[in-house]
Amino acid sequence: MSLQTFIKEFNYNIRLALPVIMGMVGHTLIAIVDNIMVGRLGSTELAAVSLGNSLVFIAMSLGIGFSTALTPLIAEADTEKDTDHIRSVFHHGLVLCAGIGLALFALVVFAQPIMELLDQPREVIVLAKPFLTWVAFSLVPLIIYQAYKQFADGLSMTQYSMYAIIMANILHIGINYVLIYGVWIFPKLGILGAALGTVISRIAMVVFMHFILLRQPQLKVYFQKFSLKNLKKEMYLKIAQLGIPSALQMLFEVVLFTAAIWLCGSIGKTSQAANQIALSMASLTFMFAMGLSVVSMIRVGNQKGLQDYKGLLSIARSVFMLTLLVEMIFATLFVIFHNVLPHLFLNLENEMQIQDTVEVIKIASQLLLVAAVFQISDGIQVVVLGALRGLQDVKIPMYMTFVAYWVLGFPISYYLGKYTELKAVGVWIGLLAGLTFAALFLYLRFDYLTKKLIRENE
Repeated sequence: MSLQTFIKEFNYNIRLALPVIMGMVGHTLIAIVDNIMVGRLGSTELAAVSLGNSLVFIAMSLGIGFSTALTPLIAEADTEKDTDHIRSVFHHGLVLCAGIGLALFALVVFAQPIMELLDQPREVIVLAKPFLTWVAFSLVPLIIYQAYKQFADGLSMTQYSMYAIIMANILHIGINYVLIYGVWIFPKLGILGAALGTVISRIAMVVFMHFILLRQPQLKVYFQKFSLKNLKKEMYLKIAQLGIPSALQMLFEVVLFTAAIWLCGSIGKTSQAANQIALSMASLTFMFAMGLSVVSMIRVGNQKGLQDYKGLLSIARSVFMLTLLVEMIFATLFVIFHNVLPHLFLNLENEMQIQDTVEVIKIASQLLLVAAVFQISDGIQVVVLGALRGLQDVKIPMYMTFVAYWVLGFPISYYLGKYTELKAVGVWIGLLAGLTFAALFLYLRFDYLTKKLIRENE
């Protein structure tokens, strides 16, 4: 591909990705706002939010991962101008996501006793339990929202999820402020106020998304003819064949990071709080790669529908290169500001906890240096994974990520975290190893498949 073509692709990819990135950054900001506001209450409260969210994130990964099956199916059908197929995927996806959201809520509530078995500080568990119940309920509207989002993304209409997330963040910040700290007539609820803010903002988000899409003239046709009688087993199975491996792949990664939270919690509450700070910052920058992953999935899905595999390969590589460039910029910023960023999450004026606060800042600054490197690998693996989903290749990548994260990465995290002086830093070195192996395996898989498709269609 010539330099001029690369620049043209870069420009298009950025325009398509920007709304997705803004939406995903906004989605991550909901958790970051919780961490910043709760961090002002103390390191114990921050650790409790971290522990509670760790279980919710596991369930969330299953729902969000499953919903990604809708985008490549709709993107391919959009290229073929198959309105009936798009409508069918959307309607079946909505029903599936609603059912999955309810099931995940129940699963998290019944899984609460697991916290007692994770060798976490007792005072952290006591605070985490009520927080967990409310945030678990927010999974229901969140997963339903994902069905709307993946539908719109598949049609390359990525801006609407951005609007919904912006609205949700504004609402979330306001509710958090009055309920966490007890402003005006509202009670001071602490971390429970943060949980209620998440629930209310996510309900508002799915309602907003429904009506903003319904008001678009070109989308009205997809909201028509909805009936349970029109839902077929065959379409459920088709979505599930893509959705289940995608859900498991995302589960493997999220559980890896959740295990890192638990490992850091077993080391001590300062390590757990520091882990949450570094993870919040890394998650924020990771959303840029996630946005580009959606672009990769959409555009590869479009090219698959056209059966233009040489164009598919060129487009995918342009997205990979853009992701690498973006993540290298963030890595540089993490290195430069690693001693500054942790201060955003903690109250240095609280003299009762000054010793813990200083320790948290020291550990978090070290973790950010590791995060600077691993987010490059993380960005590459997720954007290549998006391209593979666009090709509707999900089973082999699922196995690859399991091996990378759990056979190779986690043992390194466990050994370095529990049996060396590296402690929390050692846990993150293991994360870096797992993500790097995943990036390598997935790229080799994509390179093999695309070259095979090109040969078969010459």
